[in-house]
Amino acid sequence: MLNILIIDDEKPARDRLRRLIGDFPRFEVAGEAASGTEALQHIRSLSPDILLLDISMPGMDGMSLARVLQEGGAAPAIIFCTAYQDQALNAFEVEAIDYLVKPVRTEQLEKALDKALRLLGREDLHENDHYIRSTVGGKVALTPIHRVICLLSEDKYTTVIHEKGTTVIDESLTEMEQKFQDLFFRVHRNALVSRKHVRGLERTTDGQTQVMLSGTDRQPEVSRRNISALRKLLSELS
Repeated sequence: MLNILIIDDEKPARDRLRRLIGDFPRFEVAGEAASGTEALQHIRSLSPDILLLDISMPGMDGMSLARVLQEGGAAPAIIFCTAYQDQALNAFEVEAIDYLVKPVRTEQLEKALDKALRLLGREDLHENDHYIRSTVGGKVALTPIHRVICLLSEDKYTTVIHEKGTTVIDESLTEMEQKFQDLFFRVHRNALVSRKHVRGLERTTDGQTQVMLSGTDRQPEVSRRNISALRKLLSELS
């Protein structure tokens, strides 16, 4: 896990970057700063691996901060996130690894963070095990595993219900259970549920037991032999 410090004088911009980073399980936000001066204090105390740095800020701006860090040596990896389109040359003079123009898009940020992994020699964190791979419209899509709510065996495929929608994969439930056994719980022969998304049990009018999950209206059936284990899990989560 690599730590990121977000530096921007506008809170909505910081909030947006924080939300985007939430899609990348290899990274986490260590803190935020609204100016270059405040950022220096956080850099000393938090030792972040990566800075997402705005340029235009009151007091010490982003470019000045980058120069200070460059002169000091052993600086964090810098990714500029700015509204200015004409500062890229200056950014690379202070050894920034990327220059993103606002509004920053998810795909841009992901590529920039991948560059940071390589620069910091942490390619070991770039593992597909953190994602579920699927093909949508002929393109490969990666769903962060921590966003997955449940997996359902339907026909010859496995349907993945996640926080942003639904996708289909070729892997069986057994394969997914073995691969992510610490994250998912088997409630039925045709259903795995994310442990962190489990919210409770519900009895239907025809006597079936279903598991309630946060983030979706789907309520997979719970087999009789798994009810006691699921109740134990609920007691541990409460």
